[in-house]
Amino acid sequence: MTLLAFGINHTTAPLAIREKVAFAPETLEQALRQAREQAQLQEVAILSTCNRTEIYAASEAEAEQLTRWLVEHNQMGDYDLSSCCYCFRDEEAVSHMMKVAGGLDSLVLGEPQILGQMKSAYAVASQAGTIGGVLHTAFQQVFGIAKRVRSETGIGENPVSVAYAAVTLAQQIFSDLKEDTALLIGAGETIQLVARHLREQGMTRLIVANRTLERAHALAQEFAAEAILLADIPEQLHRADIVISSTASQLPLLGKGAVESALKKRKHKPMFMLDIAVPRDIEAEVGRLDDVYLYTVDDLHEVIDQNKQSRVAAADKAQSIIAEGVSHYRDQLRARDAVATIKAFRHQAESYRDVELEKALRVLAAGGDPEQILTQMARNLTNKLLHTPSANLREASTQGRADVIQIARELFDLSDDDLAGNAPDKETEDKRD
Repeated sequence: MTLLAFGINHTTAPLAIREKVAFAPETLEQALRQAREQAQLQEVAILSTCNRTEIYAASEAEAEQLTRWLVEHNQMGDYDLSSCCYCFRDEEAVSHMMKVAGGLDSLVLGEPQILGQMKSAYAVASQAGTIGGVLHTAFQQVFGIAKRVRSETGIGENPVSVAYAAVTLAQQIFSDLKEDTALLIGAGETIQLVARHLREQGMTRLIVANRTLERAHALAQEFAAEAILLADIPEQLHRADIVISSTASQLPLLGKGAVESALKKRKHKPMFMLDIAVPRDIEAEVGRLDDVYLYTVDDLHEVIDQNKQSRVAAADKAQSIIAEGVSHYRDQLRARDAVATIKAFRHQAESYRDVELEKALRVLAAGGDPEQILTQMARNLTNKLLHTPSANLREASTQGRADVIQIARELFDLSDDDLAGNAPDKETEDKRD
């Protein structure tokens, strides 16, 4: 079974394509089952964030099958997605997963949210029943290495998250955030981080909008903010100097008309709008309006690049940790192969034993001589155990395969005395026992 890591990310595809293949959280379980059936995957998990959509699978499927399924599932017609996709296999796949979980493959080097998102992807797939032994082993290795990257390197020490970059960008438009009002749309982890960074910059007027008032109130209470429903945004939008949105909505929440109305009420006082959702929460046409500075997640590259240099050295150390993790994963796979072989060998030997034991018991019950019966049973069992290995070794010898002969000597712990036909001493016998 092959481990696959397939997908697109912020380095291979623009936002306009990424949002077409993003999965809403509530659709993931169904998508997982469909992927397993339609793309012929034995096991599958899906990671979908603002910067990437990745499919992790155990399968012999080709990349073309996964590309075709992704296009068909998202109703993209005849769109050619192949130029945007990558596909890693086995050790390269687990290495890629470790880099993703450790934040080394993120738009923001070392960003912490991705590990939680990968754990969520694993949990959802487990709930959907699409996780098996291959993905379970891979994910456990990935989580362990990501934890080491966080604890043994300084990759997450300096604030270089998407949320931090968002606030930094806002400060470039509004030099003093203390006098401004921010509307935060959504109540997830990214918006929580944005609210925290805004508070640290001295902003006191925050409005949190969410689909459910309960979630909005929970976040608003933490940051002494005002809570509203998404449906209230058109009426409240004119109050916001800064709008930062990050929801899982599959359709835009803010259109050009609503923003135009807000600008009229503001007497065309400028608004900074940052849409870090994928798919986008704010219609692209809003960016054409005068007095609106509209940015998307892809516009954060420059801000992030200025802040990530301190993490480069930590990333080098993280790469070494990942290399160790891949090596351990490889060893685990090899050990798993050995376990299967050992089980099969033991089963075969136990079958021989049971057959000979049954014969011996029947003869004993008929009144046969116990010593002769035990001797014959031992002889028969020895012959059965050694017949096939002996035949294969003779065949290997006639073919000049000295490597097989050497492996047999190591496998059966044959010393020079054994090869010379000398009986082993008691100490050697004790060690073997």
